[in-house]
Amino acid sequence: MSKQSVSRLSRRQFVQTAAVAAAATSAFPHFARAADADLPIKVGLIGAGGRGTGAAHNVLAAAKGVQVVAVADIAKDRLENAKKDLRGKNQDIKDEHCFLGMDAYKKLLALDNVNYVILATPPYYRPEHLEASIKAGKHVFTEKPVAVDPVGIRRFIAAGKDAAAKKLSIVAGTQRRHQAGYVETIKRIHDGALGKIVAGQCYWNMGMLWYNKKAQGWSDMEWMHRDWVNWTWLSGDHIVEQHVHNLDVINWALKILPTKAVAMGSRHRRVTGDQYDNFSVDFFYPGDKEHPEIHVLSQCRQINGCANDVSERVIGTKGISNCNGWISNVGKIESQGKDPYVQEHTDLIAAIRQGEPINEAEQVAHSTMCAIMARMSAYTGKAVTWSDAMKSDLQLAPPEGPLTPEYVKSLIAVPGDEEK
Repeated sequence: MSKQSVSRLSRRQFVQTAAVAAAATSAFPHFARAADADLPIKVGLIGAGGRGTGAAHNVLAAAKGVQVVAVADIAKDRLENAKKDLRGKNQDIKDEHCFLGMDAYKKLLALDNVNYVILATPPYYRPEHLEASIKAGKHVFTEKPVAVDPVGIRRFIAAGKDAAAKKLSIVAGTQRRHQAGYVETIKRIHDGALGKIVAGQCYWNMGMLWYNKKAQGWSDMEWMHRDWVNWTWLSGDHIVEQHVHNLDVINWALKILPTKAVAMGSRHRRVTGDQYDNFSVDFFYPGDKEHPEIHVLSQCRQINGCANDVSERVIGTKGISNCNGWISNVGKIESQGKDPYVQEHTDLIAAIRQGEPINEAEQVAHSTMCAIMARMSAYTGKAVTWSDAMKSDLQLAPPEGPLTPEYVKSLIAVPGDEEK
């Protein structure tokens, strides 16, 4: 095994087990009866970057009686920008309710007037932050993905079960689950419009995402956090951070989870970090006697100047569907709904005010785990089963040495090195 494999990829090894997890997912519920329609929603924002601030705007548009009252972040400039931005939206955010530093989230969660928190920090922190939020008795909107490794997935699922026991609601930022076109189309698929699903494809192929080169005065840790979408330990790699959306749609449509992934990937153009530029995955889903295996092709790429495609497709014995407004043997499916980034908050607020909790923790954790399983396969060059992945002791962590160009290069996974 190479030096890089020993220093970093040893944390990506997995333990053989025989437990196979399965779960059926469904569309979000609708609520018909009002229990406390005027309950004030007091929001605390944990993670004040672009997505976090965007989510704060979304929740303000989701329902009446909503107010952002607290903000937490590790970076002073992001904290100040979010505070200024939200005050411009007539939000009463007191200085004493703005918290800075790695433990800022703890101070926010200690506020009695916060009953709804948005978790929008880099995904590495999601399991820890969900645990703390549920312990503090808060309802949660969590951005995806919800972990970067199997240990984190198990922590997140456990926290979700604690939330259910406390009758706290959790909604995840998988907008398609709250998007009218997807909801209606997948309902038709579940009702049998496609017959038996026998294959599928999903894609998130696009250009390069943003990056930040290290600026003067930044420590290595600050640089990684300001460049987090390019570091595997913080984001999970882009197959986890971004492609999880498409994989979640496939799991939703099939109502089952894959048993195995065989993946490949590589790095050619990325400027910073230790991630790949592209992945291609063959997911194996369980079928029936006539079709013992359902294969789903998955592709994701972040390279400029290439063909782009962000979509899903499932193929059945009666037809084909894009999962969002079209089934070949039915035609166009009409549906109307609000912006799904807003709708997901509307549904969470409705659940809270109705006193009828909803909990999406396990379904988003399972979809995140599909992406992690595929990354494990691509990084090692091995087939990875669901049972292997779910019981794995893999736990990502910050790099252990100074981030020189040579050291960063040594962190990048090179499958097959252990065979040399």
